[in-house]
Amino acid sequence: MGLNPKGVDVRVAIAAWKWGAYLGEEGLNNGIRVCVSSFNRHHINISMTRAKACGYYINSILAKSEAIRDGYDEAILLDTNGYISEGSGENIFVLSKGVLRTPVLACGPLDGITRNTVLQLCDFLKIKWEEGFLTRDEMYIADEIFLTGTAAEITPVREVDNRKVGSGKKGKLTDLIQKNFFDIVGGNKPKFKKWLTEVD
Repeated sequence: MGLNPKGVDVRVAIAAWKWGAYLGEEGLNNGIRVCVSSFNRHHINISMTRAKACGYYINSILAKSEAIRDGYDEAILLDTNGYISEGSGENIFVLSKGVLRTPVLACGPLDGITRNTVLQLCDFLKIKWEEGFLTRDEMYIADEIFLTGTAAEITPVREVDNRKVGSGKKGKLTDLIQKNFFDIVGGNKPKFKKWLTEVD
């Protein structure tokens, strides 16, 4: 017992179970309501923040619990400099003026598999994208916003802090990316078959 991991036995457990849409079928189809959390995402230097380590999740749990308590579906966390980082368990994408933007990794978001899948999918679909330092007000004036993650998949955002995003419905670009994403994970796009590991 202690904080020095050297020489400690490594034990691994794997659990598998059926899981529906993390943010609900309604959320996948019509979008969710999010708020900017009063909790910040950890500073980039607190640890090896590109690791998906369970100790970091207390930050996400606090942010998510606050959002649910206040009547929202999810929380968006800013970094300690006030730039958008990510959701409590998802990466975030913001469409404005024809460019799809996502926070640069220096803002502390997870270097997510689904995030990277979407970026490669954007290249395939010839969608202009960039990583950058996004401010809170960019969400308020965005045309579309969606969250990505292994659990969240591609979930549209219809409101941020009680402000409607775009038309207040799933946007056209979000719908295009979502449909292509589900085609890929369903094995319906031969070009992306190498991304899949089929199990019986």
